[in-house]
Amino acid sequence: MRVFGRVRAAGAAVSESERELFGGPLRYDMGWAEHERARLELSMLSAVRAMPRLVGGTLRRAWRADRPALVAVAVSEIGQGVAAAVGLLAVNAVMHALLGGGTPTDRLYAALPALVAVGVVGVVNAGLACWSTSRAGRLEPLVERLATTEYLAAAAAVEMEAIEDPEFRRLIDVAQYGAASARAMIGVSVAAVNGTISLVAAGGVLTVLHPALLPMLLLIAAPRGWGAMRVAQERYVSVMVWVEHVRAGRLLGSLLTSRSAAQEVRVHGVGDFLLDRYRDMAESAEREQKRLATDKALTELVAAGLSGLAMVATYAFMGWLIVAGHMELAVAGTAVIAVRSGSANLGALVMNVNQLHEEALYVHDHDRFLAEAARHTIPEGGADVPARVDEIRAEDVTYRYPDRAEPALDGVSLTIPMGSVTAVVGENGSGKSTLIKVLAGLLLPGSGSVRWAGVDVARLDRAQLFDRVALLTQDFERWPMTAGMNIRIGRPGRAASKEQDLAGAVRFAGGGALVERLPHGLRTLLARMFRGASEISGGEWQKIGLARTHFRTEGCGADGLLIVDEPTSALDPEAEIAVFDRIRRLAGPRRAIVLVTHRMSGVRHADTIHVLHRGRLVEHGTHDELMAADGRYASMFRTQAAQYAQGAQRPCGPAAEVSATGVPAGPPPVPGPPAGQDPAPEDPAIRHPSPAGPAPRPSVPQVRAPRGNGAGTPGPLGSAGAEVGPAEHGPRPDQAGPATGAGGPEQRPPRTGTPGSPAG
Repeated sequence: MRVFGRVRAAGAAVSESERELFGGPLRYDMGWAEHERARLELSMLSAVRAMPRLVGGTLRRAWRADRPALVAVAVSEIGQGVAAAVGLLAVNAVMHALLGGGTPTDRLYAALPALVAVGVVGVVNAGLACWSTSRAGRLEPLVERLATTEYLAAAAAVEMEAIEDPEFRRLIDVAQYGAASARAMIGVSVAAVNGTISLVAAGGVLTVLHPALLPMLLLIAAPRGWGAMRVAQERYVSVMVWVEHVRAGRLLGSLLTSRSAAQEVRVHGVGDFLLDRYRDMAESAEREQKRLATDKALTELVAAGLSGLAMVATYAFMGWLIVAGHMELAVAGTAVIAVRSGSANLGALVMNVNQLHEEALYVHDHDRFLAEAARHTIPEGGADVPARVDEIRAEDVTYRYPDRAEPALDGVSLTIPMGSVTAVVGENGSGKSTLIKVLAGLLLPGSGSVRWAGVDVARLDRAQLFDRVALLTQDFERWPMTAGMNIRIGRPGRAASKEQDLAGAVRFAGGGALVERLPHGLRTLLARMFRGASEISGGEWQKIGLARTHFRTEGCGADGLLIVDEPTSALDPEAEIAVFDRIRRLAGPRRAIVLVTHRMSGVRHADTIHVLHRGRLVEHGTHDELMAADGRYASMFRTQAAQYAQGAQRPCGPAAEVSATGVPAGPPPVPGPPAGQDPAPEDPAIRHPSPAGPAPRPSVPQVRAPRGNGAGTPGPLGSAGAEVGPAEHGPRPDQAGPATGAGGPEQRPPRTGTPGSPAG
């Protein structure tokens, strides 16, 4: 191994199991990994140069949080430095008295005042340290709360377009660690300032005792500081290499205990297979730990040897000064104490600045996010949304996502009269979800306009506009709160202190039986990860979502828009029919409904049906008009009807798979579209729902199998999901990732070494 030169990150020895399962080592693309090599970028000289900038940024943040507490910390730290200097001078006086002339009793009496001074200084120093710790402890949570509030407020106020941008999503992920780092920097900065003041105090005392002693301090302290940084970096490399094996092992461990994988683990024999690979990866990690432990021990030996050589040289020089008569023995004794104290302070200081450097990178990401979010913040104010909105009109709307070459919407124009039920249909990726975001004001068109009562959405007060919009989507948020709050959160500003206030919404959604089954009614916590909480099925969640929508729409007295995106994805056919009926009842003179769905049976009664294809509006009209036109809508409708007809005519049991001649029979041919008509796009991802119950909500919209309520009656087209937006980078940090089980996302690498523990 190399003892001198820059410490470099070593590549992990990849086990055969890791190559077989993952194709190589696992490297997470998460926010905490953005600066995982930061400690290797710092040298001792650069650490000293960076300290004023790092501490200065922390002081400015603390000044905004609590000025009196910051002043108290500064006074106490300066006081500790002065006390350290006075203590060394008192020790020097004790040495002179003890090593002077006279009887032992006389020398003790002569040293007594200085000994009392040393004791008093020790008590004062301890009191100042306690005061500093108390005030710093008060600053830390305040700074973290302010930074967290800034982060969350900025994230909640940005345009939807920024949320859809993968680069901005990554910045959100990285910046979330800034608040914790800002808090950590308070304590580390205090320790760094303390070490600096103590080091300056020791150097000042040595200069007073003898000018030649200051270079001695640097001679001893420099190797100790280098050793402390080198050992910390070696330990950091050890962690970063070892953790690659650990994260792979954790991933397999979480899969073996996962609820979603439990069936295949048992039925397919995956358990024994993964357990063998886990053992292989664990053995690889153990070998890596042994190798790195040996390297670290050698580095510590070299650091201790250099420090020892510097100490021997210093003591030899001091001995020559004493023999030559240039230094008194008492001064030499004080110098030894001061040199050891100063070198220890320098070692701790190097460690603190090392940690400050890493934490400052995450704080910088936090500040960079705030600046970037300010550029994408939804504007405040604007024209008032008219109380009466006769229609919502989209005129030649084009929209392109930041990371895509092709537009999601291309020249779309349509009108939604108030009081109407408008349906939007099309295959996956046709632009349906983008269109409803544009209509709701969540996305602003790149060209063209969306007008409410003739006023461009870009000119309206967006907060007022959002107040007029209600959303019920397939992947609506399942808040980890009580059942009642999951309904009330549809309009959190509307008073609903009692269960009776929510009874109308529950009754409208047909959720009365569900609420009665819950152990605490609407006060039941719906969050599986918490003790005492209850879990409900996907269909029951759909009723909660419908009740939430009713609660929101009933709380709006002005003309508004209700957007319903795949509302029946988790319901059985009977419940599906009931939900569509309830949704249609929400329409009224002061409310327009936009229904986005693949279930053709749910849109045939809409006032107008718009058909999107590759971002363009290709057809529109009533169900009868579109069927008569014999275009894309008619093809989609007939395809679904044919699927139901096949399901009704196909016999059940093993005989269904074998023809009369004994040859396995394939599925009957699906009637295609008329000559000259494009066939409806086929979705290869169609799968049947698990009989064990609804699967957990995936990050990509789930696809359901066709089902129907009778021959010739159209059911789902194939996918119950909306079009997939821009990909996100990995699991959200607030969710448990696959490599960590229920314990949450893997944490940033542990601290490498304890500040104040120099090498050697």
